[in-house]
Amino acid sequence: MSDTRTEKYFGQALKRKEDPRFITGTGNYTDDIVIPGMLHAAMVRSPYAHAKISGINRDSVTGLPGVVHVLTGQDVADAGLGSIPVGWLLPDLKTPAHPAIALHEANHVGDIVAVVIAETRAQAEDAAAALEVDYDALPAVSTASAALKEGAPLVHDDVPGNVAFNFEIGDEAATNEAFKAAPRRVSVKLKNHRLIANPIEPRSSLAQFTPASGEYLLYTTSQNPHIHRLILAAFVMSIPEHKLRVISPDVGGGFGTKIFQYQEEVIVLLAARLLGRAVKWTARRSEAFVSDAQGRDHETEAELALSNEGKILGFRVNTLANLGAYQTLFAPAVPTYLYATLLNGVYKIPAIHAKVTGVMTNTVPVDAYRGAGRPEATYLVERIVDVAAHELNMDPAELRRQNFIQADEFPYQTPVALVYDSGNYEPALDKAMTMMNYPALREEQQRMKGSNKILGVGLISFLEACGLAPSALVGQLGAQAGQWESSLVRVHPTGKVELYTGSHSHGQGHETAFPQIAADELQIPIEDIDLIHGDTGRMPYGWGTYGSRSAAVGGSALKVALQKITTKMKKIAAHLLEASVDDIEHEGGVFRIKGAPEKSKTFFDISLMAHLAHNYPEDLEPGLEATAFYDPKNFVYPFGTHIAVVEIDTDTGHVKLRNYGCIDDCGPLINPLIAEGQVHGGITQGMGQALLEDAAYDEDGNLLAGTYMEYAMPRADDVPTFQLGHTVTPSPHNPLGVKGIGEAGTIASTAAVANAVMDALWHECGIAHLDMPYTAEKVWKAIRDARNQPQAADD
Repeated sequence: MSDTRTEKYFGQALKRKEDPRFITGTGNYTDDIVIPGMLHAAMVRSPYAHAKISGINRDSVTGLPGVVHVLTGQDVADAGLGSIPVGWLLPDLKTPAHPAIALHEANHVGDIVAVVIAETRAQAEDAAAALEVDYDALPAVSTASAALKEGAPLVHDDVPGNVAFNFEIGDEAATNEAFKAAPRRVSVKLKNHRLIANPIEPRSSLAQFTPASGEYLLYTTSQNPHIHRLILAAFVMSIPEHKLRVISPDVGGGFGTKIFQYQEEVIVLLAARLLGRAVKWTARRSEAFVSDAQGRDHETEAELALSNEGKILGFRVNTLANLGAYQTLFAPAVPTYLYATLLNGVYKIPAIHAKVTGVMTNTVPVDAYRGAGRPEATYLVERIVDVAAHELNMDPAELRRQNFIQADEFPYQTPVALVYDSGNYEPALDKAMTMMNYPALREEQQRMKGSNKILGVGLISFLEACGLAPSALVGQLGAQAGQWESSLVRVHPTGKVELYTGSHSHGQGHETAFPQIAADELQIPIEDIDLIHGDTGRMPYGWGTYGSRSAAVGGSALKVALQKITTKMKKIAAHLLEASVDDIEHEGGVFRIKGAPEKSKTFFDISLMAHLAHNYPEDLEPGLEATAFYDPKNFVYPFGTHIAVVEIDTDTGHVKLRNYGCIDDCGPLINPLIAEGQVHGGITQGMGQALLEDAAYDEDGNLLAGTYMEYAMPRADDVPTFQLGHTVTPSPHNPLGVKGIGEAGTIASTAAVANAVMDALWHECGIAHLDMPYTAEKVWKAIRDARNQPQAADD
């Protein structure tokens, strides 16, 4: 075995270490786990958006094959289980009870009203379908604006007017003054419609209870197993936290939807305790559509104040945020601190005022979905900036350029609380425009004008806030969690290394990227390093993965722990070489005396002696491991410019995404290949919202897009080959200088594609705004109406 190496791993486009097991079907997912004698749970879900539960006839399934037990809301109440809590509290927030099984009332289609436990999954599902439940249907409401109307049905009696919270940020008086003085105003009324995450792996949970010790084991599809353990143990089950071990094995995607505490995890834990056998539940895809937390769903009116030359003078926003039937883990924060505080965008806006009203409806709860508030903010800001450019007859790129925050103005205090750490927006814009040959696109657009194929160019410049921080600040803002992250580095006697992180990997490539950081600090081959995550029984406490925090926060914690290791190894080397610590240098995996390279000890030599302690410094403890807890000083703020090019067939309304290019800046890239993959997936997801996806409900709260027959997901032929590039502006607030990249594509691409469609329609027909998604029918009708074409009799 060789201890030495010279190349750097940080910045290399290495293939992911974890991919072979995924592409060969040997990954270990929750549903793959089998505990001998385990039972299976099937959920009985309300077919009504709002209904009283007037009776459940257990006898209707008692004699069916394999049926072991039926759980109801009364069983949950008799067990003394608590309501599923909210993880972010706002002043005067209304938080209606959220039981694991509805007791008296179902509040959305898919709400769990009973559970059947049986020997096999098929038996459980057959019995669940046969269970007799009596409902008294109640009036329902499905949109935020409808829920606020006088006389609208109440979702919960303890939420008057269906208003869960009112949130304001910014200076209203200063904003009003800016509008009074402004010679130009533009406004837009838009809907950021609802989405369903649809990760490849549906949610799944498997629970086991050991009566002798009172210990629970829960395998579950979680992005943050320690948070699940904390909520389940302390707030729901009322058991000591150390009595519950949560393991989140391989997870097939999350996109935010696996952050939250769900009812099913509580149910399998309770069932395992009551029945003395392990209990598993895995969602069918149709269940996921009506049970997984959904995303977006904003109704917004916004107005921008400008000078005649296009300088932005003020911005005011009024948003209705549909929260669904229950408050979930991060729900209150998504449209408030993760949305409203980002309304400054990348621009110098002297005055901003935003109002957000959180509204309860009889729909599936809404919480974080890839980007969580930042895509909503980016879409609003970039949409209204484009509207302003069109109305002022300015090029959208130049309007943005003249309003950019300049590179020498950082750190930059915005009017909506945030202080941006670093940025340099103009080079990203210039590089993107050059890469896409922006002037040629505008010339082509003019040539195609008036034909049956028209061109649209959507340019947006954006930023996002990643790595929520610091803990003290988010605590003041209502977060019921810390925002630090942990790492433990364990060096074995043979020189092999295990990294333990509180971050969780479910597609981000941590098993490759984190060892890249470690291999450079320890200067050993990456093959000698393994990453351990996702098990509360093995790793130190951590807060998981969401908000693009893993590299900036989790990676920084790892860097600090690694530095502790190398500092200790230098002390051991100095003792063995009879030299001063200051004279020891560490290079190529070897510790040597400066100026005397023949006097050296390898990484293996030091690792072995740290454990033998035969010839060892008296002031050092034996062993070689270190733990670090890193609490960031500030958010990090990735940014970039994305350009989408669409071609619209005016005869059919079909929108084709012809080309897409982007320049992202997330600081130094740990692994460009992983970053590229994240951006590819993110762009596709955001494009899906703009052109295809829509979790639409009817006025009675019925989901109209409850299967893939109605919910259109992007496919390979929907996207072009992407053109990607980067600029590098390090963050000054963490030891790696990194910023997040996992959500950037989604945050930017929805707005870029939307702007491209509207750019085409503006130049062709003078249409200022249409709401997404831009289906062929919607676009065709808009073009026809704008051209005043008569409607055919069979339209």
